[in-house]
Amino acid sequence: MRTKVSAILLAAGRSQRMGTPKPLLPIRGGPAVIRCLESLRDSGVADIVLVVSPEGGDIVKAASGFAVRVAVNEQPGSDMAASVKAGLVSIDRDATGVLICLCDHPLVRPESLESILSAHTQKPDAIIIPLYNGRKGHPTLFPRFVLEDLGKVATLRDVIDRHRAAIFTLDVDDEGVILDMDTPEDYRRIVNR
Repeated sequence: MRTKVSAILLAAGRSQRMGTPKPLLPIRGGPAVIRCLESLRDSGVADIVLVVSPEGGDIVKAASGFAVRVAVNEQPGSDMAASVKAGLVSIDRDATGVLICLCDHPLVRPESLESILSAHTQKPDAIIIPLYNGRKGHPTLFPRFVLEDLGKVATLRDVIDRHRAAIFTLDVDDEGVILDMDTPEDYRRIVNR
């Protein structure tokens, strides 16, 4: 089976605990959204959909140097699944897998993404979750057909629960898969890495 992966980069959250839009926080000389897009590009993912909120114009502007399609989650404050649904309509119709990436995980290395993509080639029907020192992280790669369940269940967690037998955890040597930035303290910790 020939595989092809599209990525959906979620940047539509309200960043309430952070107090400022997380995708625009500076990480290594540029906004977090740029760091995420660079990792995706450098890993070989060519089809990327950036999902923003209706107020996400500054995020779209920051990402303008990348070949991305933009989707808008019209439901502010909704669960992550609503953003995934918004992005799904824009991904490549030939995609066999969908990498769900979070803008608040800006330190994921391209090599980790490459490992996830490679695992999809070997296990195209598996939900691939990176694991660092025994802790599950992000991004998660879903077989495209599995995400069709989002019309039947409310959250991505529900989708995973329905397909527990398909989960494949992939050990990676990349702390970035578990480092998120939900609070100012998290952000400072990431900046200091």
